[in-house]
Amino acid sequence: MALHRQSCLPCRDGQPPLAPAECRRLLSELQDWHLVENHHLCKRWSFADFASALAFLQQAAEVCEAENHHAEFELGWGRLQAKIWTHQIDGLTASDFVLAAKFDRLTHPA
Repeated sequence: MALHRQSCLPCRDGQPPLAPAECRRLLSELQDWHLVENHHLCKRWSFADFASALAFLQQAAEVCEAENHHAEFELGWGRLQAKIWTHQIDGLTASDFVLAAKFDRLTHPA
């Protein structure tokens, strides 16, 4: 099933982070995300102004709340950056890739 159609699942006690090969496989299903040190996913979007970046951030925040899985965001004039990882295990799970795929489906204001 496509990543964006899945739901983020809670982390289990003792769950290990995904192996690098699995991270690379899942990364290939995302649009313009970067895998950083096999620890987190990162993506940056550009916008025409601050208000457009803020509007996109609001959409992403709604996805985070719906999935009960939250990204780290950095907002500035005409830009937004997201970093995603599972804090509980200090690494990546399948849910991190699911969240990224859901962000890829959001409407990007011009």
